[in-house]
Amino acid sequence: MTEQQPSVSRFPVPTLSELPEDIRSRIEEVQQKSGFVPNVFLVLAHRPDEFRAFFAYHDAIMDRPGNLTKAEREMIVVTTSALNQCQYCVIAHGAILRIRAKNPLIADQLATNYRKADITPRQRAMLDFAVQVSQAAHTASDEDLESLQTHGFSDEDAWDIAAISAFFALSNRLANVTSMRPNSEFYSMGR
Repeated sequence: MTEQQPSVSRFPVPTLSELPEDIRSRIEEVQQKSGFVPNVFLVLAHRPDEFRAFFAYHDAIMDRPGNLTKAEREMIVVTTSALNQCQYCVIAHGAILRIRAKNPLIADQLATNYRKADITPRQRAMLDFAVQVSQAAHTASDEDLESLQTHGFSDEDAWDIAAISAFFALSNRLANVTSMRPNSEFYSMGR
Protein backbone atom coordinates (compact mmCIF):
# COMPACT_ATOMS: atom_id res chain seq x y z
CA MET A 1 0.00 0.00 0.00
CA THR A 2 1.43 3.40 -0.91
CA GLU A 3 1.29 6.29 1.50
CA GLN A 4 -0.99 9.04 0.25
CA GLN A 5 0.51 12.52 0.32
CA PRO A 6 -1.58 15.18 2.06
CA SER A 7 -3.17 17.78 -0.15
CA VAL A 8 -1.22 21.04 -0.45
CA SER A 9 -4.35 23.06 0.40
CA ARG A 10 -7.88 22.61 1.68
CA PHE A 11 -9.04 24.89 -1.15
CA PRO A 12 -8.99 24.07 -4.87
CA VAL A 13 -5.53 24.15 -6.46
CA PRO A 14 -5.59 24.98 -10.18
CA THR A 15 -3.41 23.21 -12.71
CA LEU A 16 -0.85 25.26 -14.61
CA SER A 17 -2.85 24.94 -17.83
CA GLU A 18 -5.87 26.57 -16.16
CA LEU A 19 -3.99 29.70 -15.13
CA PRO A 20 -3.76 33.07 -16.87
CA GLU A 21 -0.59 33.38 -18.96
CA ASP A 22 1.17 35.90 -16.68
CA ILE A 23 0.72 33.68 -13.61
CA ARG A 24 1.62 30.49 -15.45
CA SER A 25 4.75 32.17 -16.80
CA ARG A 26 5.83 33.34 -13.34
CA ILE A 27 5.32 29.89 -11.87
CA GLU A 28 7.25 28.26 -14.71
CA GLU A 29 10.15 30.70 -14.16
CA VAL A 30 10.27 29.73 -10.48
CA GLN A 31 10.11 26.05 -11.41
CA GLN A 32 12.98 26.44 -13.86
CA LYS A 33 15.12 28.26 -11.30
CA SER A 34 14.43 26.03 -8.29
CA GLY A 35 13.63 22.70 -9.92
CA PHE A 36 10.14 22.52 -8.40
CA VAL A 37 7.04 24.65 -7.91
CA PRO A 38 6.74 25.94 -4.34
CA ASN A 39 3.24 25.14 -3.15
CA VAL A 40 2.54 28.76 -2.20
CA PHE A 41 2.37 29.64 -5.89
CA LEU A 42 -0.17 26.92 -6.62
CA VAL A 43 -2.31 27.59 -3.57
CA LEU A 44 -2.50 31.36 -4.10
CA ALA A 45 -3.17 30.93 -7.83
CA HIS A 46 -6.68 29.87 -6.76
CA ARG A 47 -7.46 33.61 -6.86
CA PRO A 48 -5.46 35.21 -9.70
CA ASP A 49 -6.02 38.88 -8.78
CA GLU A 50 -4.92 38.25 -5.21
CA PHE A 51 -1.95 36.19 -6.46
CA ARG A 52 -0.76 39.17 -8.51
CA ALA A 53 -1.22 41.62 -5.62
CA PHE A 54 0.44 39.28 -3.11
CA PHE A 55 3.54 38.67 -5.18
CA ALA A 56 3.82 42.30 -6.27
CA TYR A 57 3.98 43.35 -2.62
CA HIS A 58 6.24 40.41 -1.74
CA ASP A 59 8.71 41.45 -4.43
CA ALA A 60 8.51 45.12 -3.42
CA ILE A 61 9.56 44.39 0.17
CA MET A 62 11.80 41.36 -0.23
CA ASP A 63 13.77 42.49 -3.31
CA ARG A 64 13.97 46.16 -2.38
CA PRO A 65 17.45 47.66 -2.18
CA GLY A 66 18.29 48.86 1.29
CA ASN A 67 20.30 48.41 4.44
CA LEU A 68 18.81 44.98 5.20
CA THR A 69 20.50 42.03 3.53
CA LYS A 70 18.43 39.37 1.80
CA ALA A 71 19.41 36.99 4.61
CA GLU A 72 18.24 39.48 7.26
CA ARG A 73 14.91 39.83 5.47
CA GLU A 74 14.54 36.05 5.61
CA MET A 75 15.48 36.11 9.31
CA ILE A 76 12.47 38.33 9.92
CA VAL A 77 10.21 35.95 7.99
CA VAL A 78 11.40 32.83 9.82
CA THR A 79 11.29 34.41 13.28
CA THR A 80 7.84 35.95 12.98
CA SER A 81 6.41 32.97 11.09
CA ALA A 82 7.50 30.66 13.90
CA LEU A 83 5.67 32.83 16.43
CA ASN A 84 2.62 32.79 14.15
CA GLN A 85 2.86 28.98 13.97
CA CYS A 86 3.14 28.95 10.20
CA GLN A 87 4.67 25.64 9.20
CA TYR A 88 4.86 26.54 5.50
CA CYS A 89 6.76 29.80 5.93
CA VAL A 90 9.12 28.47 8.60
CA ILE A 91 10.09 25.52 6.41
CA ALA A 92 10.20 27.33 3.04
CA HIS A 93 11.84 30.55 4.21
CA GLY A 94 14.06 28.60 6.57
CA ALA A 95 15.50 26.88 3.49
CA ILE A 96 15.99 30.21 1.73
CA LEU A 97 17.60 31.66 4.87
CA ARG A 98 20.05 28.77 5.21
CA ILE A 99 21.14 29.34 1.61
CA ARG A 100 21.36 33.14 1.82
CA ALA A 101 23.14 33.14 5.20
CA LYS A 102 25.34 30.20 4.22
CA ASN A 103 24.53 28.79 7.64
CA PRO A 104 22.79 25.41 8.07
CA LEU A 105 21.85 26.14 11.70
CA ILE A 106 20.43 29.66 11.70
CA ALA A 107 16.86 28.90 10.59
CA ASP A 108 16.36 26.24 13.25
CA GLN A 109 17.78 28.54 15.91
CA LEU A 110 15.51 31.42 14.93
CA ALA A 111 12.40 29.27 14.62
CA THR A 112 12.96 27.76 18.04
CA ASN A 113 13.98 30.86 20.02
CA TYR A 114 15.49 33.82 18.21
CA ARG A 115 16.68 35.29 21.52
CA LYS A 116 19.16 32.40 21.86
CA ALA A 117 20.24 32.26 18.21
CA ASP A 118 23.80 32.98 17.14
CA ILE A 119 23.11 36.46 15.74
CA THR A 120 24.58 39.92 16.16
CA PRO A 121 23.17 42.53 18.58
CA ARG A 122 22.05 44.51 15.49
CA GLN A 123 20.11 41.50 14.18
CA ARG A 124 18.62 40.90 17.62
CA ALA A 125 17.33 44.50 17.71
CA MET A 126 15.91 44.03 14.21
CA LEU A 127 14.11 40.84 15.25
CA ASP A 128 12.87 42.34 18.53
CA PHE A 129 11.16 45.07 16.49
CA ALA A 130 9.85 42.60 13.88
CA VAL A 131 8.34 40.46 16.63
CA GLN A 132 6.78 43.52 18.23
CA VAL A 133 5.17 44.46 14.90
CA SER A 134 3.99 40.88 14.36
CA GLN A 135 2.61 40.30 17.84
CA ALA A 136 1.79 43.75 19.27
CA ALA A 137 2.10 46.46 16.61
CA HIS A 138 -0.13 48.74 18.67
CA THR A 139 2.73 49.14 21.17
CA ALA A 140 5.25 50.49 18.62
CA SER A 141 6.63 53.86 19.71
CA ASP A 142 9.15 56.56 18.89
CA GLU A 143 11.43 54.94 21.45
CA ASP A 144 11.40 51.70 19.45
CA LEU A 145 12.56 53.55 16.34
CA GLU A 146 15.23 55.34 18.38
CA SER A 147 16.44 51.99 19.68
CA LEU A 148 16.78 50.73 16.11
CA GLN A 149 18.78 53.86 15.23
CA THR A 150 21.33 53.02 17.93
CA HIS A 151 21.97 49.81 15.98
CA GLY A 152 22.45 51.64 12.68
CA PHE A 153 18.94 51.30 11.29
CA SER A 154 17.34 54.26 9.53
CA ASP A 155 13.63 55.11 9.48
CA GLU A 156 13.46 53.46 6.04
CA ASP A 157 14.99 50.30 7.53
CA ALA A 158 12.39 50.37 10.31
CA TRP A 159 9.68 50.61 7.64
CA ASP A 160 11.21 47.61 5.83
CA ILE A 161 11.30 45.56 9.04
CA ALA A 162 7.69 46.47 9.82
CA ALA A 163 6.48 45.84 6.26
CA ILE A 164 8.09 42.40 6.11
CA SER A 165 6.70 41.45 9.50
CA ALA A 166 3.21 42.71 8.64
CA PHE A 167 3.14 41.15 5.19
CA PHE A 168 4.18 37.76 6.48
CA ALA A 169 1.57 37.96 9.24
CA LEU A 170 -0.94 38.04 6.37
CA SER A 171 0.89 35.24 4.57
CA ASN A 172 1.08 33.13 7.74
CA ARG A 173 -2.62 33.44 8.32
CA LEU A 174 -3.48 32.48 4.74
CA ALA A 175 -1.09 29.55 4.87
CA ASN A 176 -2.66 28.32 8.11
CA VAL A 177 -6.26 28.73 6.91
CA THR A 178 -5.53 26.98 3.61
CA SER A 179 -3.50 24.30 5.42
CA MET A 180 -0.70 24.96 2.94
CA ARG A 181 1.89 22.19 2.99
CA PRO A 182 5.61 22.84 2.52
CA ASN A 183 7.26 21.06 -0.40
CA SER A 184 9.49 18.20 0.73
CA GLU A 185 12.38 19.77 -1.23
CA PHE A 186 12.63 22.63 1.28
CA TYR A 187 13.60 20.41 4.20
CA SER A 188 17.06 19.52 2.93
CA MET A 189 17.98 22.76 1.16
CA GLY A 190 21.02 24.57 2.58
CA ARG A 191 21.87 21.83 5.06
